[in-house]
Amino acid sequence: MAVDVLLGLQWGDEGKGKIVDVLSPEFDLIARFQGGPNAGHTLEFEGKKFVLNTIPSGIFLENTMNLIGNGVVIDPIALKRELDQLKKSGYDLLTKKNLLISKKAHLLLPTHTVLDTASEGKMGHNKIGSTLKGIGPCYMDKTGRNGLRIGDITLPDFRERYQNLVRKHASILQAFYGTTIDFSEIEQAFFEGIELLKQFPLVDSEHLIHDYLKQGKKVLAEGAQGTLLDIDFGSYPFVTSSNTITAGACTGLGINPKQIAEVIGIFKAYSTRVGNGPFPTELQDENGDKLRNQGREYGANTGRPRRTGWIDLPALRYAILINGVTQLVLTKADVLSHFETIQICTHYNYNGEIIDHMPYDISTIAPTPILKEMPGWQQDISQIKDAVQIPPQLQDYIRFLEEQLEVPVKYLSVGPDRLQTLVL
Repeated sequence: MAVDVLLGLQWGDEGKGKIVDVLSPEFDLIARFQGGPNAGHTLEFEGKKFVLNTIPSGIFLENTMNLIGNGVVIDPIALKRELDQLKKSGYDLLTKKNLLISKKAHLLLPTHTVLDTASEGKMGHNKIGSTLKGIGPCYMDKTGRNGLRIGDITLPDFRERYQNLVRKHASILQAFYGTTIDFSEIEQAFFEGIELLKQFPLVDSEHLIHDYLKQGKKVLAEGAQGTLLDIDFGSYPFVTSSNTITAGACTGLGINPKQIAEVIGIFKAYSTRVGNGPFPTELQDENGDKLRNQGREYGANTGRPRRTGWIDLPALRYAILINGVTQLVLTKADVLSHFETIQICTHYNYNGEIIDHMPYDISTIAPTPILKEMPGWQQDISQIKDAVQIPPQLQDYIRFLEEQLEVPVKYLSVGPDRLQTLVL
């Protein structure tokens, strides 16, 4: 009776979707536990590429059920678009019947998106770097105790509840941002999405998961974004609006801490970040450009160029600590094949003190990274099929990371395809 948790240890974009897809055959249920359509989980197999925003990454497996948990915020318009695209690609999830949706998940309204855009626009240079998907305002309504939930769409007064919340949003837009918008056209798309939602099983997900566990079935909790974007433990205020860490799986799915077994932490062989906020190892030179181009570091949702930098061990130690990580997945090692030497941030110089952890505030006081140089492997590793083929320099790199992080690296990704994954 245990749940494994899979999550990112950096600022997101670590390759979670691919690894969930790789591990899915071992599980009976894949359950997404937080975030919204601001996630972009990219999967590649059989010459095809898919980007999932709200739907869990186990959706392509025949015998694996998938659950959108209560901690997720759901945009019916975005979800319908995602479902329609999958159907065009030959994956009709209504026919497959392997997608379940929690009744307690919150609804993201068109007005949430407008509020998000207005808020970022008003902040100017101090903006967070939001994806402008309406995620923050939706979570604000959730914590403000006046949001709408998936279960509400089956109630006879749902339209009235919806209009009440829209009126509240309209008054905020007018009072704070001087904005008046006609929502009639986008409302039609919203309610089309609502009708599609009604065709999927809407479940009491906490009971469903416990029933799975009682039957001895295996559950994998899939996180979105990354640890360093956690609302409580990330680089505040440049964070997302949900708990991206292991604890978020408890509140986002209704499981208790005793039921968590393995915590699988995913990290890149280097670092990236989208949006504003601190980034101690950021490279704003030709090496940063090289990482971005070789790693195809552009947002799966927005297409925005990602900021790039060397791997950051103080940040990873911090992420491992608060998540209780038991095994690691190292992704995008193939990108570093293009470098003669590789830099690793082992410590920070923070206010004149040498530290090996992430301090309280790296937003106003920027730490200076202390770097260790290691030789690169300078060969194509994308076609490696067995761990014995790993170049000695990459083996040394992995061993050094394991020594520093005190957690074993169990999987190595050497390319975007599901087959380009080695078990170590």
